Amino acid sequence: MNTRLIAKNPTAYHNYNINDKIEAGIVLFGTEIKSIRAGKVNLKDSYAIIKNGEVYIYGMHISPYEHGNIFNKDPLRNKKLLLNKQEINKLIILTKQKGYSLIPISLYFKGNFVKLELGIGKGKKLYDKRQDLAKKDAQRQIAINLKNKNDSF
Repeated sequence: MNTRLIAKNPTAYHNYNINDKIEAGIVLFGTEIKSIRAGKVNLKDSYAIIKNGEVYIYGMHISPYEHGNIFNKDPLRNKKLLLNKQEINKLIILTKQKGYSLIPISLYFKGNFVKLELGIGKGKKLYDKRQDLAKKDAQRQIAINLKNKNDSF
C-alpha cells in the first residue's frame, strides 16, 4: 500500500533502544487531519501510555488548522490509538518490564489513513548516547575520507 511520511520523532533512536515496533491508527477530528496534511505536526516530546485497557498518546502537537473555526481542537489533547485487544495485551506485557516504554517513532499516511509507528524501547544511559554519537562521527569521517580518496584518482 502507498505510504507517505508526515513526521518523525527526531529523539526516538537517540534516547531509546527500540526493540519492537507496532503500527496503530489514531482517533482524529477533521481539522486535525487537515493540519496533518499540511505537515503541521510535531512528535518530539510525545509518549504513549496504556490506561484502562486503551492506548493514548500524550504530547503530540497538531497545530490548529488556519482556516478552521470553532471546530479546532486543543493542539496537545490526548489522542486515542486504535489497536486490537491482542496488540494491547502484548504492549501491556512488554511495558510491565522494568525500564520499557512506548515511544512514537513516525507518523505517516497509509492510503487515506493516518498511522503512527510505536516503538517499545528502553531508555539509553548517557554513556550509550555518547558511544552512538562517536560511532556516527567515525562513520562520517570514513565516508569523507573514502570520497576524498576516490576524487583524487
